[in-house]
Amino acid sequence: MSSETGPHENVSDENLPGAQDKSHGELARKDDPFADPGLPPHEHRIQDIDERAAKRSERAVAFLFTLSMLATVGFIASFVAFPIDKIIYVWPLGHVSALNLALGLTLGVALFCIGAGAVHWARTLMSDEEMVDERHPIAAEPAVREKVIADFKQGAKESAIGRRKLIRNTMFGAVALVPLSGVVLLRDLGPLPEDKLRHTAWKKGKLLVNENTNEPLRPEDIAVGSLTFARPEGLEHHDEDFQNEIAKAALMLVRLEPEDIKDKRELDWSHEGIVAFSKICTHVGCPVSLYEQQTHHVLCPCHQSTFDLADAGRVLFGPAGHPLPQLNISVNKDGYLEAQGDFEEPVGPAFWERG
Repeated sequence: MSSETGPHENVSDENLPGAQDKSHGELARKDDPFADPGLPPHEHRIQDIDERAAKRSERAVAFLFTLSMLATVGFIASFVAFPIDKIIYVWPLGHVSALNLALGLTLGVALFCIGAGAVHWARTLMSDEEMVDERHPIAAEPAVREKVIADFKQGAKESAIGRRKLIRNTMFGAVALVPLSGVVLLRDLGPLPEDKLRHTAWKKGKLLVNENTNEPLRPEDIAVGSLTFARPEGLEHHDEDFQNEIAKAALMLVRLEPEDIKDKRELDWSHEGIVAFSKICTHVGCPVSLYEQQTHHVLCPCHQSTFDLADAGRVLFGPAGHPLPQLNISVNKDGYLEAQGDFEEPVGPAFWERG
């Protein structure tokens, strides 16, 4: 029986022309993680093969651009149609300015429709053909690299930078110091920051002046259960910086029964039950002014933060983040209430560098 293969019998793939090349290529692709995977077959969009679909996309883009034009006209007309002081109720926004609402909506629609129309145009009607740009080696040819290295070594030898250490070291120093001259330009950004948020006008020995009578306060001027507002001695209403200083130094005093004070340090910083706390709410800086005599609580009228003056100004309710700072007070030899220093922590709302 003949062992020759007939013309119609199955032949091994290894014996086919190019089979060795194919297996070699597969091996190369398997070993090369950056081999070109090729491009998937191009799939035509419906707009490319159906003119009716293309017309629908064209009308959609035109509709978006037309809607943008109408919104722009509405934006301009809003200046005429709505007065500045007109307030309307819109759920869930609440009461808002009609003019601001109209301007925001119309301008937003105008810009959105232009963007949406351009995107829809590009994705459905513009050319969708892929363009291939072959990747080329980034590295230079070996001959070029060798020449660059040789030129660098020759230049270093001719400059004598290896032998002239004095020149080399002073050059490095000059190059390192030159950028420091740019620090001078930082002065144009404004004055150096001042530590104003941590300190107030209160200092040791400053008398407590009644805000209503402008007279220094004595312990007998404050009755049990009463709320009194004070400012530091020397801070007058006619002062140029009065508003900025009183916004930090405003003080409220309450006289409690010493046995009602829960915090020991608060008791040590008081005088005969008279405690002094910052009047500035630690939420957003509103003046705390509502006092509940029987519970010793004070309430901020802005956002209802509630503080316990019998317990170191602790927050009981509301969005305030920390207690009211207490001022250490005593009585001087003349019988007047005076401060023993400034607040130990910043008054009012927290800030980003708060310690």
